Amino acid sequence: MDQNLEIAPAVETVGLTRRFGSLTAVSGLSLRVAAGSIFGLLGPNGAGKTTTIKMLTTMLAPSAGTARVAGFDVARDPVEVRRNMGYVSQMLSADGALTGYENLLLFARLYGIPRPVRRQRILDALDFMGLSESANQIVRNYSGGMIRRLEIAESMMHRPAVLFLDEPTVGLDPMARHAVWGHLRGLRDQFGTTILMTTHDMEEADSLCETIAIMNLSRVVAIGSPVTLKAAVGPQANLDDVFIHYAGGSIEQGGNYRDIAQTRRTASRLG
Repeated sequence: MDQNLEIAPAVETVGLTRRFGSLTAVSGLSLRVAAGSIFGLLGPNGAGKTTTIKMLTTMLAPSAGTARVAGFDVARDPVEVRRNMGYVSQMLSADGALTGYENLLLFARLYGIPRPVRRQRILDALDFMGLSESANQIVRNYSGGMIRRLEIAESMMHRPAVLFLDEPTVGLDPMARHAVWGHLRGLRDQFGTTILMTTHDMEEADSLCETIAIMNLSRVVAIGSPVTLKAAVGPQANLDDVFIHYAGGSIEQGGNYRDIAQTRRTASRLG
């Protein structure tokens, strides 16, 4: 094999831009996310993170530029992009009236997983996420951490190459948060899944992500490994210092009422 051949990135954007009338939400975004890595997208509310994720998951069409996910162009091949990605948003995707097994069965059918392999695929997912013993319990009785793990299992039923996560541990207690981190590392290590996640938790980003991009005012203002970014700010800097350094005063704004209300609703249902 040619050692000079470069492995194609799992996610790549070139000049990706999204405008809403006179407002530019994402401006000229160029990123490369290595296959099999965990990549963090950080930034204050309104920086453009959510709009970026929506374009990468084909929910929003770019105004300019290009983006490829698992080798497929989000504008020209949206169906193939969706076949090769999973997405876990902050919004509740698990049905509280169903059991964990029934939730995964529903997603297996939605993803078109063949009937002969559905049951084993579901059992494997439950086991991997540490939910086997609660498979037949009604989900409304699950803890917040269990619900999040079930939602990640739902998104992985079709074994996607790329998993997008929006604030994966918001509202979870420290024990549940660390449990989710362990399962995300397991997805990367066991299945080679590429994970692109947004988070406001600097400890989470520092612990999980090989590479971090910080967005502010629609643009990427810094990118690198947590170690490199901290070293660039100062010898004793932590990731909070890095965020404040590159995001400026925006971190103090804290988002608008709608942002806060959504975060609190999510935290309430996960807590």
